[in-house]
Order: sequence, then C-alpha cells, then structure tokens
Amino acid sequence: MIRPIRRRLRNHFGLTAKQVAVRSHRPWYFQGILATAYLLTGFALAYYVLHDDEGEIVRLRLRQVTAENLELQKKLIASQRELQVELATSNNMAKTLTAQQDENIKLKEELLFYKNMTKR
Repeated sequence: MIRPIRRRLRNHFGLTAKQVAVRSHRPWYFQGILATAYLLTGFALAYYVLHDDEGEIVRLRLRQVTAENLELQKKLIASQRELQVELATSNNMAKTLTAQQDENIKLKEELLFYKNMTKR
C-alpha cells in the first residue's frame, strides 16, 4: 500500500513527471478593456499627429509652394513660347539673308558681265 502511493508521488513530482506550462488566464472583459485602451491610444496619437500646429504650418507652406510652382510653370511656358517665336523669326531672317546674298551675288555677276561688255 505504501508502494503505490510512493509510485504515484514519484510520477507526479519526480524527474519523469510530465512538463506543465503555467499560464495566467485573463478574463475576456479585461482583454476587451485592454484592446479598447490600445485602440483609443492609437486614435489619440493619430489625432495629435494630424492636427497639431506644426502640421498646419507645413500644410500652409505646402499650399504656398504649390501656388509658387504654378506661377513658375506659367512663366516657363511663356518663356518657351517666346523662345519659339524668336527661333522662328531667326530662321526666317536667315532664309531672307540667304536669299538676299544670292540675289546680291547674281547682281554682281551681271554687273561684272556688263562692265566686261562695255570694255570691249
């Protein structure tokens, strides 16, 4: 009778006893309260980040820079158009100059021809 008790104690507390993990169990309402607290903390942090004064300053500066960017784009487009007009004018002037030079050369050749005819 002592042996079965001893065997039972050895199986329960000895080296060959089963390993048992001890976990604390939290009630469901405690986990719900904790989840709600985490959620509210997250919302509070998000609100603070999105609605602080520095964020408003950054948004205002962004609007100013965007407006300035639009003005500079308009100026760039106007400058590009002006450059295109000047380039077209320059091309037309070059064509006209070439035509005038060709005509001048022809007139000089004719003048030389008439001078040679009058010398004979």
